Formats: sequence, C-alpha cells, structure tokens
Amino acid sequence: MSVGLVGAAYVAAAILFILSLGGLSNQESAKRAVWYGIVGMALAVGATVFGPGVGNLWVVAGMVLIGAVVGIHVAGRVQMTEMPQLVAALHSFVGLAAVFIGWNADIELARVERLQAQALAGVEGAAERLAQLGGFAAVLAHKTAAEINILLVEVGLGVFIGAVTFTGSVVAFGKLAGRIGSKAVQLPGGHWLNLGMGLLSLLLLVLYVATGWFLWLFLLALAAFFIGYHLIMGIGGADMPVVVSMLNSYSGWAAAAIGFTLGNDLLIVTGALVGASGAILSYIMCRAMNRSFISVILGGFGNTTGPAAAIEGEQVAIDADGVAALLEDAQSIIIVPGYGMAVAQAQGSVSELTRRLRARGKTVRFAIHPVAGRLPGHMNVLLAEAKVPYDIVLEMDEINEDFPETDVAIVIGSNDIVNPAAQEDPNSPIAGMPVLEVWKARTVIVSKRGQGTGYSGIENPLFYRENTRMFYGDAKKSLDELLTRIPA
Repeated sequence: MSVGLVGAAYVAAAILFILSLGGLSNQESAKRAVWYGIVGMALAVGATVFGPGVGNLWVVAGMVLIGAVVGIHVAGRVQMTEMPQLVAALHSFVGLAAVFIGWNADIELARVERLQAQALAGVEGAAERLAQLGGFAAVLAHKTAAEINILLVEVGLGVFIGAVTFTGSVVAFGKLAGRIGSKAVQLPGGHWLNLGMGLLSLLLLVLYVATGWFLWLFLLALAAFFIGYHLIMGIGGADMPVVVSMLNSYSGWAAAAIGFTLGNDLLIVTGALVGASGAILSYIMCRAMNRSFISVILGGFGNTTGPAAAIEGEQVAIDADGVAALLEDAQSIIIVPGYGMAVAQAQGSVSELTRRLRARGKTVRFAIHPVAGRLPGHMNVLLAEAKVPYDIVLEMDEINEDFPETDVAIVIGSNDIVNPAAQEDPNSPIAGMPVLEVWKARTVIVSKRGQGTGYSGIENPLFYRENTRMFYGDAKKSLDELLTRIPA
C-alpha cells in the first residue's frame, strides 16, 4: 500500500472516529456510532499493517489473531455489571503498551547510534547495515540532533503517562471488582509524597533527555508506576466513575505520545480525541458531583471537617403487596436506577414493570444521575439493553424539579445520588453534591438488599424519612414478586 493510500485511509478513519464520538452522545444514534468506530479502527489497523516499512506480517497476523480470540472470549464472559472494571483493565493495556513502545524506541535509537558511530569509525559492514535499516530504525537514522532531543522528550512523556495509566488502571480495576477496598488509602505524607515523586520524575526526564541513558528512562517508569498506584489508591469509591473517565483520558494522551514517537499521524489524532473527550467527561462528572477535578485526583474521598449529622428515626419495611397498592393509587411515577439494579441484573424486570404501569395509563419516567453506577452512562446502557423507551429516560437536570409533583419515586439500588445529606449536612463527605431529590415525592420506595451503606460507605438519612418505605431483598427477585401483583 502506497504512502498516499495510507494517508487517505488515516483521514477516513479519523473522520469515522469523530462521527463515532459524536454519535455516542445520543442513545438513538449510539449503535450506529459504535459501527463507525469499528469500521474506522479496522481501516486504521489495515492501513498500518499493510503500509510501507512494515515487515514480519506473519507475526503481526498471529498477534492480531490471538488478540481477537482473547477479546471475543472476554467479551462473551463479561456481564454488563462488570463493564466498569473491564474498561479500567483495557486502559491499563494502553498504558503498558506506551511504556513498552517507549522502551523499544530507546533501544532502537541506541542501535542506530551505535551503527552510525561504527560507520564513522570505518568499521567494516557498518555502513551497509545502516543503509539496510527499515521501518522505525530507518526514520531514526535520518533525524538531526535537535530532532533526536525532541524524540527523547516524546519518549519520556509517553513512558511517564503510560506508566501512570497502567498502575492507576490496575488499582481502579481492583477497587471496582471488589478486590481492593473502596476507601481512600494513602501512605504517610500523602500529597507531599506524590509531589516529591512528581518532581523526581521531572528530574529523571531532564537527565534522560540530556544523556539518553536507558537507566533514567527505566527509573522514570518506576516513579510513574508508583504515582499511578498511590494516586488512585488515595481516591475513594464514590469518585470511581470520575477516575474511570480520567484514566480513559490518560490512555488517550499516552496513545498520542506513542504517535509522536512513531511518527504516526492517525495515532496522534486518535489519542488526542480520546484524551480530550475523556477530560471533558471527567469535568462534566466532577461538576455533577460539585467537586473540582484537582480535589478528586489529589484528595481521598470522604475528608470532612466535622462530625456528620445524627440520623433519627427508623427504617420502615414494606412488602410486595404494599408496593403494589401504592403503585395502584399513583399516577406519576419516577424510577431511579443505580448500581444495585446492575448487580441484580434487574433491568429486564424494571422494563416489564414500566410496560405494565404505562399500559394502565400511568406516567412512568426514569431519572438518571450523571454518576449513577460505576461508569459514565452505565444506567442508560442497561435500560437500553432492556428496551426501555429512550424518551422516558431523563437526565437529572431535566427531571429533578418534577419530584414534588410525583406520587411515587422508586429507588432501585442507589444510595449516594439520592442522599439528602448532600444538601442538608455541611459535614457530609458529599456535601454540595447535586443529587436526585426523591424525598420530595409523596412516597419513596427504596429497593435495597439490606440496611448497609452504599459503595462509598456513607449512611443515607433518606431511608429513615417518614415518607420512605424499604423494599428489602435482591432487586430482581423483589421486582419479579411485585410483578405477580400487577396484571400484565
């Protein structure tokens, strides 16, 4: 494939990636947008593999085949509830790839410089071996001293960002999968330790650019590995949706850095698109939580300046017959889904309940908080999978003012996003966070497994309100039992 065809393929792939990102902003166009991304990636990989200067195609084909088989196997086994940790795990691969490519670029540069020195010294055969270099090594052989210094900066930055992304994503995976505690944990000296390692990384980058020694690049990677680990360990469970989108952004910038190193324009564009979109999404989610991006990254969730307000009252239970009676009398109903719905895989039952209630002439809508679940858009995907109509699924800003005119609000597996302490208790860890004001409805039904706290470990006074009834049990089993009381 000629250079011109590769360039044209890269332009087409970049356009498809942009269309894919744009389409993902709307549920109705999301499926088409995914196909844009698939076709764009296939075009990009094909143009790269069959482009000029690429050899060992059998090795490449073997790796692609292995990756495809593993990807299909993993995709077939992973449940929708496990998508957040899968995304975090995939981010770690991008980061690790950036580290390995950076190290390989340094090794290749050292090999080229050695051949160049041998050729200048008149070593027999050195000039011929230098002339026979292909691919990335051939590009390195024609770079000037200034270009080499720029390359070293690119390699150092790529390794740093990639290493932070790798360990950060591994820790995020562990927290999301429940293999690491969700609470924020930092070593003594916390922020100062992070600052010190950041300054050390800067020093190591300067030393690497000045000397070109691989040792400094290796130590830079080790320092970045620690920074990624310690930063994400210091972030608590309630901030994990922001962390996932932030790591997505990091993986994009790591890919862009790889693109600069390899001189691949499409990788630069694609990395920039992912990095920018991830950063924007992180900002949107931080705003939805009334938290600054810096406070999320640098501070562990749950730091307060005083004791939390005491909670009075008791949780009042209700059974399926009681819930059915409330729904029979209600005309306006708002359902608030959360991660508990995802864990119980209750979206199908929720969809059937919605269908039956609407068939009886009742107004049923869904309220989606920006950080519901553990991944941006998590609830939207689950509801779309269960074939809930798009037009009744509304964002928090669109529906929050409607709760005072709502007869029944049904909370399914949500905690922090419906916690009134965010507005009423200045000492609460989530003070100031915009929440769905379900307590303003005439009656609130909370579907919950037990009386424990949510993922962030914060008690919710909503459960003790006079107009709240606790519908205990696994969400799917509880809703299936409720469906037996509501005619189809």
